[in-house]
Amino acid sequence: MFAQLAVDEQERGQWAEARCNDSAGTMVALFFSEQLDDIAHAKAICGDCPLRDDCLQGALARREPWGVWGGQLFLNGKVLAFKRPRGRPPKHARQPISA
Repeated sequence: MFAQLAVDEQERGQWAEARCNDSAGTMVALFFSEQLDDIAHAKAICGDCPLRDDCLQGALARREPWGVWGGQLFLNGKVLAFKRPRGRPPKHARQPISA
């Protein structure tokens, strides 16, 4: 029991160094936002975090349902390469139909 308490205390100390940990939870909305600019900002915060790899591995192991973890965007427990904006794509992005 005491060994587990020591491990938990050590992990808490380690995660205190995370760039997303402001001890007040004010960045939670940023890391779980649907807005593309918020997602980009959250990924940038993760960019030079010393715990980025540990965070990503933990999120993969837990199959986090959504949010930015370790600099990656998750949806339904999987990493998304990118998030598309809402709505229809612009007309110029469509490929012409060849006859």
